[in-house]
Order: sequence, then C-alpha cells, then structure tokens
Amino acid sequence: MSTDLLALAFQALFTLVLAGVHFGLWRQQKQRWYATWSIAWMLYAMRLALISAYLLDPVRNEVWLFLHQALTGITALLLLLAAQQFSSNVRWRRRYLFVGLAAVAWAAYSVLVMHNMAIAGASSVVLLSGVTLTTGTVFWRHNRIYPSSGARMLAWVYILWGFHHLDYPFLRPLGQGVLYGVFLDIIFIVSVTVGTLVLVLGQERRQLEQRTQQLEQLSQLLLRAQEEERRRIARELHDEAGQALTALKIELDLEGRKEASALAARALEQVRNLSELLRPQALDDLGLVTALKALADDFTTRTRIEVKVEAGEDDAWAPDVALVLYRVAQEALTNVARHSGAKRAWVKLTRDASGVQLVVEDDGRGAGANPRPHLGLLGMRERVTSVNGQLQLASAAVGGLRVEARLPHKSAI
Repeated sequence: MSTDLLALAFQALFTLVLAGVHFGLWRQQKQRWYATWSIAWMLYAMRLALISAYLLDPVRNEVWLFLHQALTGITALLLLLAAQQFSSNVRWRRRYLFVGLAAVAWAAYSVLVMHNMAIAGASSVVLLSGVTLTTGTVFWRHNRIYPSSGARMLAWVYILWGFHHLDYPFLRPLGQGVLYGVFLDIIFIVSVTVGTLVLVLGQERRQLEQRTQQLEQLSQLLLRAQEEERRRIARELHDEAGQALTALKIELDLEGRKEASALAARALEQVRNLSELLRPQALDDLGLVTALKALADDFTTRTRIEVKVEAGEDDAWAPDVALVLYRVAQEALTNVARHSGAKRAWVKLTRDASGVQLVVEDDGRGAGANPRPHLGLLGMRERVTSVNGQLQLASAAVGGLRVEARLPHKSAI
C-alpha cells in the first residue's frame, strides 16, 4: 500500500470515529444536529474511500472522481445544515434536497462532461472551506452566549480547518505536500472530536448546576411553606384551642371540680408546649439567643438532661437564618434525648469574620463514624443547605455526637 493510500486510510478511520461520537451523542440526547453531523462525517469518510478507489484503479475511471465530488458537495451541505440546526434549530425542508441534487449535477457536469478536475476540485475546496468557516463562526457565537471551553476550541479548530482547505491546490503539486495536508486533516478531526466531547460535558455540567439550583429553590420554598403552615397551626392552637381550654378550666374551677380542672390545665399546658414547638414565640419576640436559652431550659425540664448555652449578644439576625439555627438546635437536642443516653449537652453559638457557627454536642454514647441517616438529620441538612451553609457530624470530645452547622457571613445578616 502506498503512503498516500495509508494516509487516506488513517484519515478515514479517524473520521469514522468522529462520526461514531456524534452518533452516540444523538442516541443519548436525541438532538437532530448530532445525527446530521454523524451522517455528514460518515459521507466524508466515504469520499476518502472513493478517492482511494480512484488511485487503485489501473484505468483511473472518472466515475470514481464524480462520486467523490458528489459526496463532497453533499457532505459540505450536511455540515452546513448541522451547524444551522445547532445554532438556529433549523428543521429539514424538502427544498434542501434540490440543493443536494444541484451539487451532484455540478459534479457530473464538471467531471463527466467538462473533464476538468481543476474546476471540480476548486469548487469543492471553496465549498468545504466556506462551510467549515461558517461552522466555526457558529461555535464562536455560541461561545459568546454560553461561554464554554469546548465551543471556543471548536470555533478555532473549524476556522483554522476552513483556511487549511484553501491550501489544497498549493500543496498538491508539491508531492509530499499532500501527506502534510492529510496529516493536518487528521489533527483537525481529532481536535473536533475532543472539542465536541468537551462541549457536551460542559453543557451537561451546566444543566446539572441549573437543576441543582432549581432543587435548592424548591427546597427553600417547601421549607418556607412548612414554616408558614407551622405558624398558622401554632396560632390556631394558641387562639382557639388555648382559649377554649382556658375557658373550660375557669368553669371547672368555679364549679369546684378540681380533678377535671387539673386535667384541663395539663391539656392547656400541652397545647402551649405544642404551639411553642411548632413556632417558638420567643424567637419572634426576643431573638435567637434568648430563644435558644428558653429551648434549653424547657428541654432540661422535660428530659432532666442539663443543657448549657454559650452564646454572645443577641445581635440582629436574618429571619431565615435565625429560624434555621433554632431548628437545628431543636432537632439536635431531640436526637440527644432519643438516642444518646447523655446526661449533659452543650449549645454553642459563635460568630466570626467567615460566618456563624452553631455546635450542639453531648456526653452520650455517640453515633459512630457514620451516623445512620434519618428524617431529623435530613431535615437539618436541608435547612442548612437552604441558606448556603454546611452541616457536619463528628464525635464530640466529651464522648457523644457533635453536630456543627456553619453558615457563611453573607447569609447570617
């Protein structure tokens, strides 16, 4: 096999790889421009096979040249269509078929009628160059709208490849110059393959980021809706059930029914506690630090677990952030009562230049290196994430579990 044929075989192989990449992308994403590019690159490889057949033909039949020129024209038009589909979402029209037939007719006329390969070759070179340059500008505009290293790479590759097509008439008379041209074509084909994959990965990463952002926004909306519903239920319990039980207790006291009055008093206390759990009034009226101290006192009264609160002054807090910190402390203390077997717990609220840190730890048995996830833990994590914070679990120095919520400074004010 001659050097020219070997070079053409390598170029055809790399072109088929490029066609396969686009076919795989079409199978995955169902975008029609990938299908069009795949067909175009397969035809590009076929035209290389046709010119190889011409070189192998002892009589050098012009039919091979005609088929080569016809496929060149069709390939160029398909590449142009794929670029327009990618940039403007252009759909296939029947009139495009007539443009392809015109390219085939011109190839037949220039090769089989005029027998002038100079004209046929020049027209193919100009057409391929124009289409390749146009594709480069398409990716250039795409990069300006959606900055991407893949689109930027493809823009430069196609533009340089477009100018390279124009040097074919000058390289052909140089003998080995054709081999250098084929070598450059292979480099461009490999670059297009890499650029396409980089572009697709960038698009998928951008889509993943958008979906993550949408999920975070949805989570925030759900948490806000949950808090609004808690506030409504707490208000209903306080205003309706609380007042009704208060009136009932007064009536029972007036009638001297002490046992029934005591039951009503306990029910009233439970309603007030439930209302406080649903929406802490102290958080709205007195601030975060005071609410945390009230939470600790109530927790100690109910569970006999001593809780020490270490916090600074009750500065101004963003309402969402104050609520998140309170709920994290509330859930963490609930976990202490349910799972740790602790006798003491600590709630520490600190603030520095980087943000705010809430730490809840206990002297219980802990939860090991990988605490089993549960709804409470997931709820804490969702709340902290909703204000761009981070939640970490670790073993406490005193032996139990350490729950640390860190919120950035911009979220804490």
